[in-house]
Amino acid sequence: MRRRLSADDDANGLGNNTAATAGNADATERVERSGGMMVMKEGGSRGVARAHERKTSKEGGREHGSGEKAAMWAQTLDSSAGKSGLDGGANGREIPETIAERHSSQRGKMRGPWACSLLTLATTACSIILLATIVRSYLTLQMDPKGCAMSYMRPAFAPFSDFDTEHTRFASKYSLYLYREGGVDEDTRVKGIPVLFIPGNAGSYKQVRPIAAEAANYFQNELRVDTAAVGSGKRPLDIFTVDFNEELSAFHGQTLLDQAEYLNEAIAFILALYHNPSRSLREPGLPDPKSVIILGHSMGGVVARTMLHMPNYQQHTINTIITLSAPHARAPISFDAEMVATYNDINTFWRESYSTANPRHNPLADVTLVSVAGGGLDTMIPSEYSSLTSLVPDTHGFTVFTSAIPRVWTGMDHLAIMWCDQFRKALVRAIFDVADVRRPSQTLAQSQRIEALRKRLLTGMESVVEKATLEHEPVTFLTLEHSSTSIMSHGERLTLRSIGASGNTKAHLMPIPAQPFAEGGKFTLLTDHALNASASNGTLTTLLCSVFPPSSGSTGLTFAIGMQINSYHSAGSTRLACKNAAADISFLPASTNESINAFDDARPFSYLQYDLEDLHEYQFVAIVEQATEPVQGWLLAEFSSGKDSAIKISKGHHQLLLNGLRRKLPATRPMMTELKIPEVHSTLFAYKLHVDRQVCGSAEDELFAPLLRQYIQEPYESKYFVNTKGGNINVHGISPYMPPPLSGKGASEGLSLQLWTDPTCDSTVKVTLSVDIVGSAGKLVMRYRTVFASFPLLVVAIVLRKQFKVYDATGVFISFSHSMDQCIRTSLPAIVTALTFLAVALSKATQGPWAQKWLGRSTTETVDFTVNDFMLGTSDPFFWFLVPLFGLISIGICIAANYTVLTLTHLFALTHGLLRSWTTTRSPPEDARSKPASSFAPSTTYQRMITTGILLLMILTIVPYQFAYVILCLVQITTSTKALRAALDDRADASANFYNYTHYDVAVHWLTPFSTPHNLLSVLPYILLVEMLSTGAMVPRLTTRARHLTNLSLFAFALYAAVYGVSHAYRLHHLANALCAWLFAVHLSQHSGSSGGGGDPVALVRRLAGQYLPRRARSSSRPGAGSGGGGGGGEHGGRDVKKRP
Repeated sequence: MRRRLSADDDANGLGNNTAATAGNADATERVERSGGMMVMKEGGSRGVARAHERKTSKEGGREHGSGEKAAMWAQTLDSSAGKSGLDGGANGREIPETIAERHSSQRGKMRGPWACSLLTLATTACSIILLATIVRSYLTLQMDPKGCAMSYMRPAFAPFSDFDTEHTRFASKYSLYLYREGGVDEDTRVKGIPVLFIPGNAGSYKQVRPIAAEAANYFQNELRVDTAAVGSGKRPLDIFTVDFNEELSAFHGQTLLDQAEYLNEAIAFILALYHNPSRSLREPGLPDPKSVIILGHSMGGVVARTMLHMPNYQQHTINTIITLSAPHARAPISFDAEMVATYNDINTFWRESYSTANPRHNPLADVTLVSVAGGGLDTMIPSEYSSLTSLVPDTHGFTVFTSAIPRVWTGMDHLAIMWCDQFRKALVRAIFDVADVRRPSQTLAQSQRIEALRKRLLTGMESVVEKATLEHEPVTFLTLEHSSTSIMSHGERLTLRSIGASGNTKAHLMPIPAQPFAEGGKFTLLTDHALNASASNGTLTTLLCSVFPPSSGSTGLTFAIGMQINSYHSAGSTRLACKNAAADISFLPASTNESINAFDDARPFSYLQYDLEDLHEYQFVAIVEQATEPVQGWLLAEFSSGKDSAIKISKGHHQLLLNGLRRKLPATRPMMTELKIPEVHSTLFAYKLHVDRQVCGSAEDELFAPLLRQYIQEPYESKYFVNTKGGNINVHGISPYMPPPLSGKGASEGLSLQLWTDPTCDSTVKVTLSVDIVGSAGKLVMRYRTVFASFPLLVVAIVLRKQFKVYDATGVFISFSHSMDQCIRTSLPAIVTALTFLAVALSKATQGPWAQKWLGRSTTETVDFTVNDFMLGTSDPFFWFLVPLFGLISIGICIAANYTVLTLTHLFALTHGLLRSWTTTRSPPEDARSKPASSFAPSTTYQRMITTGILLLMILTIVPYQFAYVILCLVQITTSTKALRAALDDRADASANFYNYTHYDVAVHWLTPFSTPHNLLSVLPYILLVEMLSTGAMVPRLTTRARHLTNLSLFAFALYAAVYGVSHAYRLHHLANALCAWLFAVHLSQHSGSSGGGGDPVALVRRLAGQYLPRRARSSSRPGAGSGGGGGGGEHGGRDVKKRP
């Protein structure tokens, strides 16, 4: 049956011509292999001519496989060469010579490593331009300003040498220290609340210095002299720190587990110190500590969560964990199988614990976890990886960005979060807020802890932050005299351009609108002065008041009176029961015409915001001016309806990308206007915001410059733009490869923009939001870093597949460049297109139950947390264009890397040739041509076995396999250099084949950590293959069905690299190792096949089984062996085979 030529055959140009000619039944050629070369013997020309004759005379006749391809190849070449043969007048005698010349020329082009077509150049140029744009965007565009102030300290570390091998098996590996601040607290005995710091990947125990120094100074200078604070259980912090010798805990799962085990034993040792009178200065009467507060940086935060799942963890010894830039949601890299498995185990443990219906069965019921992220300046890990939304409910933890923390208001990089002065102050105060030395746990109860941490670290405008004032009983009994009271009309805005202008204490009563309240209605107050928590002194006080009917005989002692205006019994007075609203203040960065950044050193604004539903028990909001003389400052307060203050804009990605967003705010707008854009939630987009405002229409100057806050919920990220005219908008919301929320909710609520403007200026404001396409390109780097490793492997696998396919068919191992050029024209566009459709299909199908069943690995959980583990890692089909984008960039990377390696190997080969000419006598040209592998030193099988055995023994005992891998790479580069030198010297086909084969092997593999540095299996196949190549042995052709295994293996490798290469990159190493093992088996099978068909690993396995398996087993496995026609079979078959009845 006639077989059509495949696209691969046509793309090669050569097709399967050599193999076809060799396999022609009528040709009398003989093929011999000598060092991998195919030598045409006597009768080859006649075979070609006869094939041409038969093809032209029997058009349409049927021939088998290789014979037909030989005829087609001969016909093609003859048609192009026939004209020259007839012109020569040699009756066709010159046709075979012409064919041979063209054949040799074409084979030389296919083997040429520098082959480069116009299409390849154009593809490379496009790829480099795109990659340069992405890198430039990442390094220069959409950058947040840096505002951290430097911190100073006088550190001293006291080691615990007695924490030795009697306490832990890691005593010789790790160390424990106690921090003390010089000049403040130099006594090394424990006395306060234990805190343990855990450094991160390659981190130092000394990184705790800024935070520990601030804790010591803060207690010494403020809390120690505050009797209320001391009475509420505030004591100094005993901050311990651990030296992990800067281990790479992010790359090795077993290292993470070892650290967690050591830390649990360290906690037991720390708690025991407080029971030892000689090592403790603890006040008598205080309970001994039973738990330790954990502070973890980077991977140290992951280690902290791992501790609670370790077998040696003692229950309730940890109840508060604060992590800084810790990648909780997923492993930062997936190159280590044990790291990925550890993450899965730990995250599953936390999710299942908080999903337990009965809190009594929750081992983490008393644990509070807070994750602090640095934002866009953190280039070590994507800050969205710090999110806890998929791990912890909001009742037990939250994630906050440093740019949202009051009085910090700046992002920070991965290391700056440990020393930033503004942040360390906020962090230390948060730790003291939850500390209570009067309790054995050394902290407040869990509900109080989470409330205190929210109050300190969140803006106060989040929905989860409870209004403290509303929960308290009235503490101020206010009597107002009508002559000193101003009652505003309903809906009237209160505007104070100076404080204390009347010279007397004055109250302004703002009546709360009557029910039913308008949907979304709010009360807002903004001032550049601090609102006083005490009514006895200060400048401004804000009270929530309700009318208190005076009872007979009542006096001012009925309540703890904090304010008195004139006399209680004056005629025309009104009595109100009030609560001070100072506890609910939110601080905003000052925004004036001179402001530049939110973190500028300026007194912040005070802001109050209440939903009207929360004020249903009150009748008035009282703003009291307590200044008795004019003070420079201002205040604005008003009630607003939801329809005026909140604007929802429903525009999708496509609309924002094409048209952007434009909104004009009227001159009669409220002081605070909020724009909600639900579709803006992806971390892959960056935006440009422009705020255009008219000149203030009032004769008086505006009270403050426009202030903008961008924020999202879960995680709690806020950024402030002072004196704003616009800025860069980017969010850390929904991100690729992130697990869904623990609550099972859908998409994020999206981006919200809060804009505070002076409403007394009769001017409009125009807000414009557009997609920053170039700025968005840089966001791909942090989210898809591993893609730039996995997708190039996809390209390399497809190119190798082409090389082996052509080699098995023709005996020509084409160069990587030529194979790449052919793949760009045929297979790569088809594969990239198919993957694009697959990405779209998967993004849509992940919402369905069948996809979660077949693609996800979660079986018992209600929410499938693995649904985003494959392809682009997103369920949004909008990002389909990323597949061809990454494919194009990866092709360019491979082409550029190929020519870089070619340049280096040619330089090495030139150097090798010069050195050889200087040190040895040059052999005659004819001798060099007769020995194509003369660059390779001859060695016996026995010597090679000894060398390989010594290397394997060293890996098992002394040398880490990573070091051995580097050595093997150097050996492979040397082999490739020698092969190139041989190809340049003798110009033989075999040498060119071998160089192209060794050239690919230089860049196929990569280094991957394993559970032990002496893991032999992680590098054994590579050792065997490199050792085989170092002898100059060319891989034999496969002409049997075994060749399909190479084809399918490389295609499967490419498919896996595209689909799961990011989330499970470590498996790519396993697949590459398996490919090396297969090629080594092909090498071993070189002598098992026929002389014309090449080696067959399957036949090799059969031969080895026949040689080493017992005869009884062999005979019983072949029922007819004993009665076969061979004498050997008759000799053993009748005696060894045991027949069944």
